[in-house]
Amino acid sequence: MINSIRAVRRAKGLTLEEVGQRCDPPTTAQTIGRLETGTRTLSLGWMNRIAKALGVEAAELVQLPQDTQLTITAHLGADGAQAPTRVEQALTARPGEDMVAVRVTSSIGDYRAGDEIWCRRTESDWTRALNRDILVPRPAGRFFFARLLNVDGEKLHLLPLGTGQRQQVVSNPPWAAVAVRLIRTL
Repeated sequence: MINSIRAVRRAKGLTLEEVGQRCDPPTTAQTIGRLETGTRTLSLGWMNRIAKALGVEAAELVQLPQDTQLTITAHLGADGAQAPTRVEQALTARPGEDMVAVRVTSSIGDYRAGDEIWCRRTESDWTRALNRDILVPRPAGRFFFARLLNVDGEKLHLLPLGTGQRQQVVSNPPWAAVAVRLIRTL
């Protein structure tokens, strides 16, 4: 059985040792590593223990062949939206083909650190996204995440999420992605 223990553990920022200590009863980092890689059989009992330690449902640790993984496209923090330094997967991915994800790394606007924002890509008709938060690609692998205030031809008028920031105008972006789902761990 293919599992996604490693992806969930990494997305939550936990080490093998931390997951092992959170298990009830505690276990070793080596055991967790063997279960992640499939060198040790992942029984239903182990799956339930690890899911509880990670704070997720056991079903989220099973990866079916037809499951789609949603890749994190940008990290959002006080300094804006940045491209990730390594490939990351969203926690529970059952997205459509036109979806991208943003992980919030520090609280900004209505978003908290640890949130994931799922966005639906669109290449035209941005008026349907008015007064919604959108992700817009910028040159050199950068991104801009802000509230869409107005569409003037091919110009998007955007208001950054931070307090006291001024409206920005982005001309003729190749695509934009409208925020449609917020994934927040409580």
